Amino acid sequence: MRLLHTMLRVGDLDRSIQFYTELLGMKLLRRDDFPEGRFTLAFVGYDDESRSAVIELTHNWDTASYDLGAGFGHLAVEVDDAYQACERIKAQGGKVTREAGPMKHGTTVIAFVEDPDGYKIEFIQKKAH
Repeated sequence: MRLLHTMLRVGDLDRSIQFYTELLGMKLLRRDDFPEGRFTLAFVGYDDESRSAVIELTHNWDTASYDLGAGFGHLAVEVDDAYQACERIKAQGGKVTREAGPMKHGTTVIAFVEDPDGYKIEFIQKKAH
C-alpha cells in the first residue's frame, strides 16, 4: 500500500493552481473537467503520481468557498531553508501565518503558510546531516 493523494476542495481552481505551482514549486500533473458533474480535478505535486503522493484540488463549479472545519490540520512540505521559503512566499503575495523558527519544545525549524482557501501548509526545514 502507499498514499496516493490528499484531496482539497478549492473555491478558485486557477488561483489554487497558481499558489501550489508558483509559490510552492509543484508541477501541474493533470487537470480534468467533468461538465456533467460540474466539477474539475487538478493534481499537483513535486513528482509523478506513480512515484510520489500528490494533492488533488477539487473545484465544484457552483461552490465559491468552504468551511474548513476543525478536523483538518495541515499539509507538510520539507524545505531547505524555512526562513528563505517564508520570504519567497511573502514576496509573491502569499500569507505566512507563523514565521520560521524553532518549534515549541524542540529544535526543528518550522513555519506555516496559508493557501488561497485557508488551508495550512507547514514548512519543515531539512536537518543538516
